[in-house]
Parts: sequence; structure tokens; C-alpha cells
Amino acid sequence: MADAPGLMEPAEEIAYETRCAEGAIWTGTRLLIGVIAMAFAGVGFAYFYLRSVNSEGLWRPHGQTAPLLLGTEIAGAALVGAILQSYGLFRLRRGLDLDWSVATWATAGAGVLGCGLQIWELTRLGFQPGQSGYASLFVAWGPLSAALLLVGAYWSETLAARALRMKSAVAGDGGLSASQLPRARLFRASAEGAAYFWWFITTVSVLFWLLFYIV
Repeated sequence: MADAPGLMEPAEEIAYETRCAEGAIWTGTRLLIGVIAMAFAGVGFAYFYLRSVNSEGLWRPHGQTAPLLLGTEIAGAALVGAILQSYGLFRLRRGLDLDWSVATWATAGAGVLGCGLQIWELTRLGFQPGQSGYASLFVAWGPLSAALLLVGAYWSETLAARALRMKSAVAGDGGLSASQLPRARLFRASAEGAAYFWWFITTVSVLFWLLFYIV
């Protein structure tokens, strides 16, 4: 009974709630990845199914393919975003808040660039959506890819904006990297989740780059 939240002192209750919130961020990030992964898993299943069936030779007639250069740039933007976000987290853990902010803003820029390239690519395809199984799947996958990159960019941008707003509030308590204030701890938990999410984006982007542009 001594550990029951209702009987805790205010400071202990705040610490308990903060730990719960950190755990919720950790779990929520993994659940978000799982939900999004199911959407892309559907595209992946359809890809391998239609390719294996190849009904009337209409899976990929005449070697249809999307622009390789654009596809490589999109996957590259996702990889750069993941590296920058992870590097920023690495620097944040060492007390270098400015390095983290620069890396995170750059990550947001990489996500927006990748999203823009993906949308632009859909306007420059050499095939129509209904021409083949490959064409239909690519046109279905493209908007999902653009949305995924945009979500990653939005997450990074909101973190960078929060850092600017919180800077003065946590300056006297060790800064963003060391402050034990609840808002700083939750901020760091979200930053870790964003880095994890960006590697998920990269994994998905590279996998479908191989399927749609290389294989």
C-alpha cells in the first residue's frame, strides 16, 4: 500500500507519472511502427503474389520500371535522415544541445525532400496505374512512402521546435541533455523514439527500393 499512487507524496507521484509516460512513449513508438508495418506488409505480399502468378504475362510487361535515379534519391534521403537523427541523439546524450538541434532540423529537411521527390516521381512515371500489376502496386506504394517520410519529418520538426521552447526552462537544470524535469525526460524519450522510427523508415524505403527499382 505504501507504493500506491494515491498515497504518494507529490514529488514521488510526479516521478511515478513521469516513468509511466516514458514507458508509454516507448510502447507507443513500437505500436506505431507495427501498425505502419502492416500497411507496407500488405503491399509486399501483393508484390510477391502478383509477381509469382504473373497472370497472362501482365505482371511487368516490357520491363516497366520507375525512374531509378529518383528512387535512389528518395531512399538516400531516408537513410540520411536516420543517420542525422541518430547522430543528433548521440550528441544530445553528451550534452551538446546545439548539435542535436542542427541535426534534427536537417533530418526534418531530409524527410520533406524525400516526400517531395516521391510525389514528383509519381508525375513522371512512364506507365499508367492499370497497365500492369507492377504499375498498380507502385502507384499504391508511392503515396504510402511519401506519407511515411512526411510523418518522420513532422516528428523531427516538432522535437526541434519543442527544444527551442524548452531551452530557457531547463537551462538552470542541466539543459535538455541532463535535466531531470519531467518535460525534459519526456522530451528525451520522444527523441529516442524518433531516432528509432527513422531507422524503420529507412528499412522500409531500402526494402521497396530493391523490390521496385532493382529486382
